[in-house]
Amino acid sequence: MDIVRLLPDSVANQIAAGEVIQRPASVIKELMENALDAGAKNVDVCVVDAGRTMIQVIDDGKGMSETDARLSFERHATSKIQKAEDLFTLRTMGFRGEALPSIAAVAQVTLQTRSADSELGTRVEIEGSRFVSQEVCACSVGANFEVRNLFYNIPARRKFLKSNQTELANIIQEFQRIALVNPSIAFTLTSNGTMTMNLSPSSQKGRIASIFGKKLADQLFDVSVESSLLTVHGFVGRPESARKKGAQQYFFVNGRYMRHPYFHKAVMEAFDRMIPQGEQVPYMLFFEVDPSSIDVNISPTKTEIKFENETSLWQILLAGVREALGRTGASAMFDFESEGQPELPAFSQYMNQETSATPRHSPAKVSVSDWQELYAGLQQTTMEEFVPQQQEIPFEEIPAQSEQTFSSEHLQFKGQYILSSSQAGLMMVDQHRAHVRVLYDRLLDQMHNNSVPSQGLLFPEMIEISPHDMPFFEELLPKLSSLGFDIMSLGGGSYSINGLPTGLDGIDLQKLVEEIIGDENPAEGLSEQMEHRLVMTIASRMAIPVGQVLSSEEMDGLLAALFATSNPNYMPDGRPIIALIDQQSINQMFK
Repeated sequence: MDIVRLLPDSVANQIAAGEVIQRPASVIKELMENALDAGAKNVDVCVVDAGRTMIQVIDDGKGMSETDARLSFERHATSKIQKAEDLFTLRTMGFRGEALPSIAAVAQVTLQTRSADSELGTRVEIEGSRFVSQEVCACSVGANFEVRNLFYNIPARRKFLKSNQTELANIIQEFQRIALVNPSIAFTLTSNGTMTMNLSPSSQKGRIASIFGKKLADQLFDVSVESSLLTVHGFVGRPESARKKGAQQYFFVNGRYMRHPYFHKAVMEAFDRMIPQGEQVPYMLFFEVDPSSIDVNISPTKTEIKFENETSLWQILLAGVREALGRTGASAMFDFESEGQPELPAFSQYMNQETSATPRHSPAKVSVSDWQELYAGLQQTTMEEFVPQQQEIPFEEIPAQSEQTFSSEHLQFKGQYILSSSQAGLMMVDQHRAHVRVLYDRLLDQMHNNSVPSQGLLFPEMIEISPHDMPFFEELLPKLSSLGFDIMSLGGGSYSINGLPTGLDGIDLQKLVEEIIGDENPAEGLSEQMEHRLVMTIASRMAIPVGQVLSSEEMDGLLAALFATSNPNYMPDGRPIIALIDQQSINQMFK
């Protein structure tokens, strides 16, 4: 019995759509790239409900004839290539002929298009790969695609779409990538009837300023490299623009956005010993190479690209960024132990418990008997829970509460660790992490109860939020308010901060907000993950910095507060706070 059969076109198109069309942003990317390939000078994008209900892309390109309009929805129908060898001479964004049939397989699509040599245009309607109608219509030169009810016929795929804020952020990201590399073309993006972005033709630097703001544009320096293998031009951020999360980083090759971790390392290598470890600088770099030296046919999204002579290109890129960095005079060494650290008040003013017996600004006193109670939760716990697995010093279990006595005298080591003795051995506590743990638990509780104390600013501070981050920032505003922030919108992505949580004064507010919302793959709405990141970021900024000298009373207060938390052993992100070396291991060191 024969069991092998050809799949119907509608099924084959849905399978292809699973690779090409992953979310509303994928539709916008494909339609915008088609508009550019058609020679458009103006591209307008409109979305409703972050693309779930409707996506519309209008361009003034060369348009299509009646026959081409119908044929364009057939699989592998393309005007970009004719033979396999053309894959290595590509100058267009699209070439597979999969985008339109994939979109039409999972949505209801209407196309109105007219070429310049025709007086009337063509209107085509397709639903779920099923041809509905084709008729003559009056329309402008170019193409007008309207995509409604994406994934209406694949409920499982529609169910797995993220929140509107997340999907809109992804749409804005795809929109920005295409707009960045085409500064001579006008783009608009409208969401639910509100103009989100309106980009006029400009220079490359002007387009960057329009998308990410003048502040970021002013922090960039020019990079220009010419060689026989490639030409690179663009911009890289100065060392002071470095940040831990959300740095705007873009590579483009022959006008196409690409991800390339290997070349990313070359850029970051140029900043070796110039920026703090773990931080990133923004960059927008545009490669021009011979099309025959790259392969863009790696994945359906066309963001992964293979290069010939990658090692040589890596060296050229590294040298070019280093040379440009040297010309800026920014290559001097920085002292990152103190560079950029805010001046914070003594931690005791917002760490101690507010009780009638203990004034708010006075250090807490902890007796030896109190310590025995604080350590009650550590009974029968193995030392592996306190230290990284790679720790070579052997540890034993902490003795039960009834068998241990802790000293009320503590020592501070290099302004980072608190050392305290116990019957079990030597306890080491990371003071910064301990304070983050204390503040995290307290802020989380206060946020849920809307009881975080706030202090007004004598002079309000202004911050600018990029269009990409706007959906998440708007969603975060209620939570920020519950944490003691007083923030007022001024329109156009500008906000005035009129008040802050007590203890957060002296902070770089713009950088703080960027750290909270800056993430290439942002969390799903205000989920528990987003809430954790918000509170964790603020707690880390409010905590005592590494190197701050503490008095004996302050160390007592910190340890008392630590062991009153929900989990004194670990930071909220899982990093250890406490390590304990048993007496036997200490004795072995002196044999």
